[in-house]
Amino acid sequence: MPPVVIDVRNAEDNRDVVHRAVQALAEGQLIALPTETVYGLAASACRADAVERLLKVKGRPGGQPLSLAIKSAEEAHDFVPDLSPLARRLARRCWPGPVTLVVDDGHRDGLSKQLPKEVRQVIAPEGTLGLRVPANEMSQDVLRMLTGPIVLTSANRSGGADTVTAQEVVDALGGDVALVLDDGPCRYGQPSSVVRVKQNNFEILREGVVGEATLRRLANVIVLFVCTGNTCRSPMAELMMRHSLAKCLNCGIDELETKGVSVISAGIAAAPGCPPTPEAVQVMREQGLDLMRHEAQPITDKLARDADIIIAMTSSHMQSIIERWPQAADRTHLLLAERRDLPADDLKVRVIASAFWSVLMIALETWQKQGADRDLRTVMDQAIDALAEGLAELDPGRP
Repeated sequence: MPPVVIDVRNAEDNRDVVHRAVQALAEGQLIALPTETVYGLAASACRADAVERLLKVKGRPGGQPLSLAIKSAEEAHDFVPDLSPLARRLARRCWPGPVTLVVDDGHRDGLSKQLPKEVRQVIAPEGTLGLRVPANEMSQDVLRMLTGPIVLTSANRSGGADTVTAQEVVDALGGDVALVLDDGPCRYGQPSSVVRVKQNNFEILREGVVGEATLRRLANVIVLFVCTGNTCRSPMAELMMRHSLAKCLNCGIDELETKGVSVISAGIAAAPGCPPTPEAVQVMREQGLDLMRHEAQPITDKLARDADIIIAMTSSHMQSIIERWPQAADRTHLLLAERRDLPADDLKVRVIASAFWSVLMIALETWQKQGADRDLRTVMDQAIDALAEGLAELDPGRP
């Protein structure tokens, strides 16, 4: 019997389509889901019988683990509570998207331990677990409504060509799949990049949509300073930290990204392209630093998502960030002690510059001493943790 094919682009109510897909998965049926890469063959990870049927339909050789599709980067922590800083960073920046992260699955409290034994043997036979968040709206809706994750593999026979349209799925799998959600041709038309993350290093296991150069850029540590207009306080902090990092690494300021770290600044209410204030330029000049090339930028969803640590100049800045991006709350800190705001008063700007310099140099010295022979990314993550802990201790009244 051929599968039921639903054209989701012309469906009267996508909620009915999602409900039908969720019901099919919950009943142990196999369905084909659209993703941004290729169409995927899906089974509920809570149904051992469905996963066994998926393996038979796929014809996949033993010993080749299948991946889990989950709802979000935040849910990854439920499956792997001890994700490394690099894995957390890549998940936050790559998902939803065409990257499958393979991580160690040794934590006893991970949700994967609650899946049926037969399923665990399929997804983590060697103690690693592949996780992915597809960037397709329909597939995301199905994941949000379904209880538990989905075991997901490409919707083809093992060794066959990847399917990038619903008709190709029907031609490849026929009646072995109960339901096909047709969302048109896949955006990329090639598989996801499979990336093995171990501690703070990564290895590409399968080339895919995202190349190595992009992954290396996405793996960089990002420090974000935030004030109001991004014309005085936060760009001063950015420049001083970049200067200090370059000095410690014996490189030019413009070379920091190639060393694995980016320091940027933004404003809660910044007008794009505005120059720095004359007072800030003068203070930086007295420090031997040139702020003239700075152009203001507003804080965006992407900046808030990507930053490893967000340092706010005042409590109101911090509150605004957390209210708008609650998922960034644990990465957002107030710079000065005892909830003291960093004033914008021009008369106090020299004192502020000294305060910035002292706080940042302490953090830099900490990780520099620890990291003489360590991987730079690991050292930087330790520095971020130390800086975050120090700021938190200085700010006991933090909300």
